[in-house]
Amino acid sequence: MQLGVFAKTFTGTDPLTVLSASRTAGFATVQYNMSCSGIGALPEVISDATAGNVCDAALETGVGIAAISATYNMTDPDRERLATGRRAFLVICEQAGAMGSDLVTVCSGSKHPHDKWQYHLSNDDPQSWTEMCREFEIICDHAARHDLLLGVEPEPANIVRNADKAAQLLADFSGSPIRFILDPANIIEDVAPERQRNAIDHALNLLGDHIILAHAKDRFADGTVAPAGRGTVDWAHFLRGLTAVGFDGALIAHGMTSVEAPDVASFLSGHLERL
Repeated sequence: MQLGVFAKTFTGTDPLTVLSASRTAGFATVQYNMSCSGIGALPEVISDATAGNVCDAALETGVGIAAISATYNMTDPDRERLATGRRAFLVICEQAGAMGSDLVTVCSGSKHPHDKWQYHLSNDDPQSWTEMCREFEIICDHAARHDLLLGVEPEPANIVRNADKAAQLLADFSGSPIRFILDPANIIEDVAPERQRNAIDHALNLLGDHIILAHAKDRFADGTVAPAGRGTVDWAHFLRGLTAVGFDGALIAHGMTSVEAPDVASFLSGHLERL
């Protein structure tokens, strides 16, 4: 298992600066965000030179590009915003290989009119699921044409909000490029402490070898996000479970400041060494 970090944890608008900071903090790979190239998270255009700079920075620093964020609201009720997000996804896919990654990350979205990370009652409507699947059909086809995998993270505020919904999506798209990103802090949200291990085990068993990436943020007892190691996530249990289902990908830390990042890297590295 490789230890990684959200590249955007670190300040900078060129990949060499950001990847160097990631390496100095103790991380071997990143989930890259195009904002780290100074063109915004969902750019309209990625030039060959911009893509090449990401690849060159990775080679120079020895920091891998585990994935590239192409996250937009796939069920945005604003059709113009939806189309803009989709176009940016397509642009990122076209240059992902040149940047050194075969994985792009997305979210299933929310019907909330202003924020894809906020829950909306319409998220649970069958029509919303149908709309989301139509969008997945488009992006799966495009990802497949570029030999890419899609990393979908079950998010409590999204339509694919948990492992059961992720399994439903997988059944609807059997044989597709869809894989999953598992974040234990999402899995245990609103779960009683005595049931958190069971919730994590259920997600691991349900998604198994379709887990392509793991995330590492934590939650304080009041539910707010915390840096890994400072909250209620049982990291030893989660990481042992990942290993048991055959996961050998990147563990990507986030939910912290750049100042907190070295301590998080040290904490997680210690757990990985004990596996």
